[in-house]
Amino acid sequence: MPRYAASRVLLAPLDDVWTFLAEPYHLADWWPGLSGVEPDRRGFAPGARWTVRGSDVLTAGGTLPLWAHMLRRPGATGTLLVTEVVGGVRFAFQLVNERMEAVVELEPLENGLTRVVLTVDAPWASMRRSFPRRALDRLYDLVQTAAEL
Repeated sequence: MPRYAASRVLLAPLDDVWTFLAEPYHLADWWPGLSGVEPDRRGFAPGARWTVRGSDVLTAGGTLPLWAHMLRRPGATGTLLVTEVVGGVRFAFQLVNERMEAVVELEPLENGLTRVVLTVDAPWASMRRSFPRRALDRLYDLVQTAAEL
């Protein structure tokens, strides 16, 4: 199964990054290919099952971007299973239908910065190596609480 990883330094302290990640509705803001998330009553906890909705946004050429096909068709729904939550350190989940596994790991750095590492395992060869980097680029754009460096 292909495994791709990316790392990025975020301009925010670990607590701010963790607070952002711990809100299930924020996943669609930074995870490529998702347009919505509906968490179950367990929320951000191991065993939680969220309904996720695929993106139906077209590119300038009138086609869906490659990563949007992860839910098979535009606007399709799937299930996300939260597999691990270690407060302030690690968040892992599976996109069940796609058999994709993802792990987000955080590390505090000096000056109120946070290193985030995203590792993604997926059985389909069409997942691009750049997928984790694009996700972290989107997360970087959203979490800028320490930008006065």
